[in-house]
Amino acid sequence: MSKLTHLDAEGRARMVDVSAKPATAREATAAGFVRMSPATLALAQTGQGKKGDVRAVAEIAGVMAAKRTADLIPLCHPLALSKVEVTVEAAEGGLAVTARVKTTGPTGVEMEALTAVSVACLTIYDMLKAAEKGMTIGDIRLLEKSGGASGDWSAP
Repeated sequence: MSKLTHLDAEGRARMVDVSAKPATAREATAAGFVRMSPATLALAQTGQGKKGDVRAVAEIAGVMAAKRTADLIPLCHPLALSKVEVTVEAAEGGLAVTARVKTTGPTGVEMEALTAVSVACLTIYDMLKAAEKGMTIGDIRLLEKSGGASGDWSAP
């Protein structure tokens, strides 16, 4: 098992020191899914819900969340993000959410991509809960990342 970087020799939580790491181009893509009934999906697709355009609001919420990741996840570094792209698309059984995040810096953007997807999914739920409280959020995962000392990675 690899050594956990957020724990010191005594097992205490710590923020990783990235000051000596070179700034490199980094990118990460994450995805998630909000499962819902066909009627709720149809409502989401019209853009006419009580709270407005579900997809547009969720995409903006995801972008905003990526930029605030260090405020939400205790040991994440605040990063200057160069790109955040969140898309919400209709799919079989619900709405699929994807986020792609880029930066040039000493640490990766996996957490920013995952945070963007998570908050976009929660926003979809919030905007549609009046129509269906039984929606489920799931399958939030990292799809791929590139850059940094650990190199490129893609989900199998």
